[in-house]
Amino acid sequence: MAAEPGRIFTARCRGAYMLKLVGDVRVNLCAAIDDYLRGMFDDPEFDNVVIDVCDAEGIDSTTLGQLAKLSLQLKRRCGFYPVVYSSNPGISRLLRSMAFDRIFDIRDESCADPEAVRELPGLAADPAAAREKVIEAHRTLMNLSEENREKFQDLVSVLEEAGA
Repeated sequence: MAAEPGRIFTARCRGAYMLKLVGDVRVNLCAAIDDYLRGMFDDPEFDNVVIDVCDAEGIDSTTLGQLAKLSLQLKRRCGFYPVVYSSNPGISRLLRSMAFDRIFDIRDESCADPEAVRELPGLAADPAAAREKVIEAHRTLMNLSEENREKFQDLVSVLEEAGA
């Protein structure tokens, strides 16, 4: 059975934000995620974010890199790492294999959905901007562990050469 196409839902209550990843979340959503995260960090009331991946069937490395960047920014701004709820053992294993247990509080349980979640609409990105987002996301992952550096170094090199 094919995975459900990726979708992202968001919620906000005062300065607390929530991102809910559903289905197979891929690079095609990177522009929308980046735009949303920028707005979130620009919010003067922002003070926390929770990530719910309980309904995610897959998360590609670009999306993982964006989430890692989010976590590192939250740590710099607020002094703590965000919580990730993951009731899917495969997704939890993926997160830990990317060293996310170093930069997230991973909870192997479901997250209670807030009352008002809305779907984050996709944004079109030009190919050069999308390539830069992919490179940036993978560089973030590479900085988390030597294993990640080995996994993604060739990809980043190829993408950088293609953009030169």
